[in-house]
Amino acid sequence: MRLASCQPFVLAGRLDPRGLPGARVRGGALRMMASAVAPAKQDTAGLIASLNEQYEQVHKAFEDQFWSSKMGLKGASSDSLARSKTDYETFLADEQRLRATQEALKGEDVTPEQKHILKIIEKTFRVNQIEPQALPLKEQLNKLEAELGEHRGKMALGFTPPGGEFQKASSVQIANKIRTDPDEGIRQAAWEGLRSVGPHVVEKLCEVVKLRNKLAKANGFEDFYAYKLMGAEGMTKETLFGIMDGLEKDSRPIMEAARASIAKEKGDAALEPWSLSYSIAGDTEKALDPYFAFENAVDVWARTFAGLGIKYNDAVMRLDLCDREGKYSNGFCHWPQPAWRKPDGTWVPSQANFTSLATPDAIGSGKTALMTLLHEGGHAAHFANVDQGSPFFCQERAPFSVATAENQSMFLDSLMGDAEWLSRYSRDREGNPIPWDLVEQSIRASHPYEVFMLRSMLAVPYFEKALYELPDEEVTPENVSRLADETEVKIQGALAGRPLLAVPHILADESSAYYHGYVLAEMSVHQTRAYFLKTLGQIVDKEEVGKKLAEVYWKPGNGVQFLDLVENMTGAPLTGEAWVAALREPLEDKVASEKQAFEAGLKVGPKIPPGQEPDLGMKILLVHGDEVVADSSQEGGLSGACATYKNWLSNTFPG
Repeated sequence: MRLASCQPFVLAGRLDPRGLPGARVRGGALRMMASAVAPAKQDTAGLIASLNEQYEQVHKAFEDQFWSSKMGLKGASSDSLARSKTDYETFLADEQRLRATQEALKGEDVTPEQKHILKIIEKTFRVNQIEPQALPLKEQLNKLEAELGEHRGKMALGFTPPGGEFQKASSVQIANKIRTDPDEGIRQAAWEGLRSVGPHVVEKLCEVVKLRNKLAKANGFEDFYAYKLMGAEGMTKETLFGIMDGLEKDSRPIMEAARASIAKEKGDAALEPWSLSYSIAGDTEKALDPYFAFENAVDVWARTFAGLGIKYNDAVMRLDLCDREGKYSNGFCHWPQPAWRKPDGTWVPSQANFTSLATPDAIGSGKTALMTLLHEGGHAAHFANVDQGSPFFCQERAPFSVATAENQSMFLDSLMGDAEWLSRYSRDREGNPIPWDLVEQSIRASHPYEVFMLRSMLAVPYFEKALYELPDEEVTPENVSRLADETEVKIQGALAGRPLLAVPHILADESSAYYHGYVLAEMSVHQTRAYFLKTLGQIVDKEEVGKKLAEVYWKPGNGVQFLDLVENMTGAPLTGEAWVAALREPLEDKVASEKQAFEAGLKVGPKIPPGQEPDLGMKILLVHGDEVVADSSQEGGLSGACATYKNWLSNTFPG
């Protein structure tokens, strides 16, 4: 998710895992179903079929509970989420399943396809092994993390404007205020409201950090970051931060020049954390707003993907797009049903759960919603196209690479920055295309300062690395809060508009020690874009792009390592060169090239015009919590579902 997914992104529900013969009950966590115990000896095909079925069930059970908990649905509870997570992780950590898989790999009658499947099953069990003495720690940690998530979810977040009363607001609503409100006093109050997340969560976070490190050390790792990184990416911290340090070094002078430019042009006050994003794009955001109507976001996303030739292969997608009290404070996409192909060729389509936090009547909400749809819809497209002989290839936990997952979603949300995409798809409510003058204004306002996004992304992994390297006795609320501030100043040049302790990824197990994946993925996004532009001449409305993504990046699932995927696609090893080159592109060159692309796109228009049914090959449910607002299978297609959803929006969010 760019957890959102920015991934946020894993897990839901509860099912008792079934064991192979001799499976051990450890720490009370492995709940066996005696009637489902596998036979004493299975042939290879039988073993694979049994493990596929068991995994599919325990995965879906957890994901259902995850969705219920994060969406605040009726009957959801942190205890149920913790129990289901323990069941899921106990299944993945079962030593007997690992041994059975390893023995099967030694068989003389194993076919190449069976070996391919067994290798990913073996790798999944191997990287999720937990030492017996660590199992009680893991169960305790699941409970503590669920309590932390619930504590954060029930926080009365908001801000108090100057001379006014406290106003409840989600983190997304606060971020919109900071970015778009012309009143500096309100922006500062909103930023202070976001800063209040840190003091609210930091005490419980300290407990979680200590226990995460204790778990990692019980499994033979120096700290939790090293433990999580090796499982997901197969990298050491030295390897990862060797890559990151180079990017940090190359981008630092660009950041310093950008900050100096803003200070010279707009004064030092524009660099305040509550004013920096507004000073860059505040007026532009307001001018852009009419061309990103929230009620049209689903249709624009669908036509954009259909124009790229993207298919979801009979998937079912549940979209919960609007913000409400008690809802998880970040967009994400998970899939309770992994896509896979059975030995007889039967296709099992994916089921995806997808959320964002839009406030339809707020400035910038339509643009934010569309960005989230492109991003999380990219995750869903990726996992709807994994075509392998086991659901183990299509699950978001280790050994699935964070960078692999985020590469897909971030590539697709990058389209919103293309002048050619804007000329084809960005329309006001009367159908008028966005004018070039406004696009140019946006480029001039944002391009010299795009380095700030890079530095903001870098700050999270540098903070988490330092956090987990603290000795236990130094993991105190005061030290952790100070470390967060020091990291912001060191990496971003000052306190950040988005305080590190307000980043939701840091709190949740599935997304903690994870954010480096976004950095690696963004490196790949720029390299992949450069490849397509060189070979195809354009990206927008090119069906060859969707076909190549599906074949090279999506089909293998986690059967190919991230760095190999990038090289297979682009023909070159991953580097940050394309990203840094994009940041260094002279402004006038950028304006000239984008104007040319804009005019070309405006001339031909979108491949699938407004009003034409986009064929994505899936069923879509538009929901709001427990309420199903629209169902494309009951509304004559996606266009009908969008029309029903528009009516619901106008009634639910009048004005």
